Amino acid sequence: MEPLIHGIILSFGLILPLGAQNVFVFNQGTVHKHIIYALPAIITAGLCDTILIFIAVAGVSIIMLQFVWLRMLLLIIGVCFLAYIGYALWKSSSNINTVQQPQHFSMKRQIVYAASVSLLNPHAMLDTVGVIGTNSLMYTGFEKWLYTIACISVSWVWFFSLAMIGRKVGQIDQKGHLLKRMNQVSAFIIWGTALFMGAQLFSLK
Repeated sequence: MEPLIHGIILSFGLILPLGAQNVFVFNQGTVHKHIIYALPAIITAGLCDTILIFIAVAGVSIIMLQFVWLRMLLLIIGVCFLAYIGYALWKSSSNINTVQQPQHFSMKRQIVYAASVSLLNPHAMLDTVGVIGTNSLMYTGFEKWLYTIACISVSWVWFFSLAMIGRKVGQIDQKGHLLKRMNQVSAFIIWGTALFMGAQLFSLK
């Protein structure tokens, strides 16, 4: 049971902070009339996390962490990416009458956006590779599979729960006041993460 509990606690700790991926899934749950219409975002985010976790556990994490220049490149891209996502969130909340409209994505746009904030977010990649990947080295064989499945399961349960909570918030907050404040707070958190990544970048030099 140790690998299972280890994977659940570790994965939950990584996925809990408010980031671009979580905000997008939550917003899709908020703006759609039924949770089924947010499934493209939920499933895409879950699949992307599954891919990243498999890659990390497979040992790519060891290769990536050996090259300082590669980590620097990912951090630079991550700072720019998160700065832009924070700006987009802040801009979407600038007019309370149009908070919900820009976030009401079609199936195709949900898939593309969810994939971009999942796979093109170097901060998430570094977390997955650097933390989940390196911790998987403690296990072999069946125990490693248990650990991997636990990490993946947390992602799927989390995204479904996040969208459902978003749906409830959308029903209560029909005018979008709460969503506006949440997007503004999320923008500040994401900008803070970008600054943290920038500090990590200087420490590598």
